[in-house]
Amino acid sequence: MKLQSALNFSHTLLEQIVQPGDVVVDATAGMGHDSLKLAQLVGPRGHVYSFDIQAPAVSATKNRLQEAGYHNATVVQLGHEHLDQVVTTPIKSAIFNLGYLPTGDHQIITQPVTTITALQKCAELLQPTGAIIVVCYYGHPGGVSEKEQVLEWAQQLPQQSFNVLQYQFINQVHQPPFLLAIQKR
Repeated sequence: MKLQSALNFSHTLLEQIVQPGDVVVDATAGMGHDSLKLAQLVGPRGHVYSFDIQAPAVSATKNRLQEAGYHNATVVQLGHEHLDQVVTTPIKSAIFNLGYLPTGDHQIITQPVTTITALQKCAELLQPTGAIIVVCYYGHPGGVSEKEQVLEWAQQLPQQSFNVLQYQFINQVHQPPFLLAIQKR
């Protein structure tokens, strides 16, 4: 067995949760890698809703999906805190990659207030046994504050309704990303 990075583990979890025909959310589209993975998992009967505030991320995600032949996604240039304006049906899963777009402006980062708003909205839309996956990169200015606030939000979820798992390497230099898996009971 080889331990997986937080990012690789996020895809392993999605593979176990998401089924053909599901409705899912990529709350931080970025370069479209998670959107593509989700589109593959939900298949032609399912649907992916992808959100990003940056036009280059939206364009990259649309291009990645189109080049792979997937037409089961709605990619929107909109902050994830507004996802309920687009997604009105129950969802099976949502994924967040917190931090900044690696190929973009590193001054544009996810913010605790909007992230927690989006997480709460996803939790309300989440189907039983569905999960929200959060990969938190926090080694940048503003990242530690978001990390702390997201952890506080997750720790306060009632255990009667949610199970919350934290996955992280703790012996690595710098600030390795960690993963939160929030599963609705």
